[in-house]
Amino acid sequence: LIVGADPDLKTERPLFEMVSDAQTILPDSEGAIDGHLREVGLTFHLLKDVPGLISKNKEKALIQAFSPLGITDWNSIFWIAHPGGPAILDQVEQKLGLKEEKMRATRHVLSEYGNMSSACVLFIIDEMRKKSAAEGATTTGEGLDWGVLFGFGPG
Repeated sequence: LIVGADPDLKTERPLFEMVSDAQTILPDSEGAIDGHLREVGLTFHLLKDVPGLISKNKEKALIQAFSPLGITDWNSIFWIAHPGGPAILDQVEQKLGLKEEKMRATRHVLSEYGNMSSACVLFIIDEMRKKSAAEGATTTGEGLDWGVLFGFGPG
């Protein structure tokens, strides 16, 4: 993964470019996701309402990140979403009114590899890139100019 700034479009062709960001601390979420490093690896414990907490608060971060760009239609952008699990994806889709295909790359990576924590989004970026190329899309984001990469976790 290479991160740069201000690409020279005569010599560089960025796959994705970050133009805006936002973060949100969810109210009443202390202890909702606990991570522990143990001999068996990194383990997480999630409270039952984590999907609800995320879906209820996701749009706030989206508005913060996309309002400077004038984007309010969440189906007009491509999605690279940390999967967490099917329940989280289902509730985010429902709350935001997303079309089923918006989470296709995310769901594919989740089904093939499981939840790999933060590394998931790198696999989803690659899946999005490969799928876009295979379908002859004009951009690496399913032919769309704008997209969102979102993640969540403890801390």
